[in-house]
Amino acid sequence: MQDKFHTNTNILGILGHPIKHSYSPFMHNLAAELLNLDYIYLPFDVPQDSLKDALKGIIALGITGFNVTLPFKEGIISYLHSVSEEAAIIGSVNTVVNELGKLTGYNTDTTGIYETLAPYKDDFSGLEVSIIGAGGAARALVYTLIRHFKPSRINIINRTEQKAESLKIYFTDKMKYEYIHTYELFPHEIIPVLNSSKLIINATSVGMLPDTDDSPINTPKIFMKNQIVFDTVYNPADTRFLQLARGEGAITLNGIKMLVHQGARAFELWTGQQMPIEAIYDAVRKHLEP
Repeated sequence: MQDKFHTNTNILGILGHPIKHSYSPFMHNLAAELLNLDYIYLPFDVPQDSLKDALKGIIALGITGFNVTLPFKEGIISYLHSVSEEAAIIGSVNTVVNELGKLTGYNTDTTGIYETLAPYKDDFSGLEVSIIGAGGAARALVYTLIRHFKPSRINIINRTEQKAESLKIYFTDKMKYEYIHTYELFPHEIIPVLNSSKLIINATSVGMLPDTDDSPINTPKIFMKNQIVFDTVYNPADTRFLQLARGEGAITLNGIKMLVHQGARAFELWTGQQMPIEAIYDAVRKHLEP
């Protein structure tokens, strides 16, 4: 049997902590196999205080490129040689390309977000939306919503309102969008805010495997019939958050489409090839959806 690690193999990967539940290795390795490309994609579990050393290792080993997930999406920027315009505005990177030791950061989450929400554009464009969370995913969401969907108002709801307020100030300055409001996550107090939102998005990792009984909000009557509720979590595909929303008659979207389309854009940046999106989407759904 041929050794996959012979010297001509291009190595890709994902940096994060913890990393064992990521489906990115499955997705990218399958794409390389379907296209007969000599790439292998590996998970790299990097302790939070070891990012700088990990990046030195990536350069030394000549790794072609990698994804970035929690907790490094924002902190990695200071270690990169350059970032795309999009990533610079967002202040968060999820994809890095290594060209002869020069690391360039991109944000392909925006592609995944856009492809997930575009079919519903006419339903919520120009209306109020709410985002739960204020981390890297929330940054990509705020950018994509302002750039492509032009909501009348964006509510950022977070356990610490100070972090949400920082995001508000950041995007008011960066994108000259003045309709961001912030709230602390007190479930009973934010019910009116969520009730008035046509689109509600969970941008936290709450509810992700193995903590599948968790939801960022468990309060009854927070969702409305025909609201659009999007959970960026993809594992499990049907989170407690989405189950609660569907029980109130909302339209629910899981994170699988976002996962595949952000991955497809990263795959193109690394390989120059188009990922076979439909085949990958079907394979990921088969593994994740009940």
